[in-house]
Amino acid sequence: MLRFLVRRVLGALVILLIISAVVFWLFYAIPRDPAIMSCGKNCTPDMLARVRHNLGIDHPVPVQYWYWLKGIFVGRSYGDFGDCSAPCLGYSFANRQPVLGTILDRLPLTLSLAFGAAVVFLVFGIGAGMLAAVKQGKWQDKLASSASLIASSMQIYFVGYIAMYLLVAKWNLLSNPSYTPLTDNPLEWASGLLVPWLVLALIFTANYTRMTRSQMVESMTEDYVRTARAKGLPRRNVFFRFAWRGAMGPIVTIFGLDLAVLIGGAIITETVFSLQGVGRLTIESVDKSDLPMVLGVTVLSAGAIVISNIVIDAVYALIDPRIRLA
Repeated sequence: MLRFLVRRVLGALVILLIISAVVFWLFYAIPRDPAIMSCGKNCTPDMLARVRHNLGIDHPVPVQYWYWLKGIFVGRSYGDFGDCSAPCLGYSFANRQPVLGTILDRLPLTLSLAFGAAVVFLVFGIGAGMLAAVKQGKWQDKLASSASLIASSMQIYFVGYIAMYLLVAKWNLLSNPSYTPLTDNPLEWASGLLVPWLVLALIFTANYTRMTRSQMVESMTEDYVRTARAKGLPRRNVFFRFAWRGAMGPIVTIFGLDLAVLIGGAIITETVFSLQGVGRLTIESVDKSDLPMVLGVTVLSAGAIVISNIVIDAVYALIDPRIRLA
């Protein structure tokens, strides 16, 4: 198991290195003048000259990338703008702050949004899918399948505004979306994010309901499940011990990717509910042409996806020992 994880981690590091190099090249080589984009819309000629000097744009792009990569491990100095201690993902000349510090300030909200919504849509999505599989062909199955089909066709920006109008403005059932740190007040933390959780859960639950149902129905037709039934094992044991374990693989895969995307920045969700997370930071950075911040968020999102894949591989190895030998 240890060798399996070491191989995956080393491969992930190589992938992150390639991604960062490609993204850096796209952001700094293709634009006509990266200094203008990094400096922001309210940039003065004097500030623009300092930005060019501090970014080292007079060097070739590979040298610029080396300075950026080196800053991650040992930090970097940005002249008049100050120093950026390691790990340094760059310096935002739009808000005069290190990129990583700004992202870490916004990250707790995005993590709260992602993990809270994940708990809701996993419980309801997998639960509804298992119920539909057990009651295959009956009204419960038809109801779950129809509801998931309708919900999967909806969009967050539509459902979000409807939920805000009905649940918050008109009926006053839930609090207006806001963020309170979990350590300050857990109750306010949950109540402030409940509406976004429910909206995200509605969209994702539909996908997990359909996937869980299809995987469970397929798993229950496998030979080892029929053998367990023939041996006289209770139906509940056959369902949870054999059929459910066989259906977990694709669900774990999709969940890891969905969670990584949410952590990387739920752009639409945070914009609809006016939440100041990583997704909203991305929109603001693009609007301000804050190139270092966009680069940092992109690399962070890629890292979240790569890390989630390592976790998925580890879970797969626990589920199926044969994968460890691959």
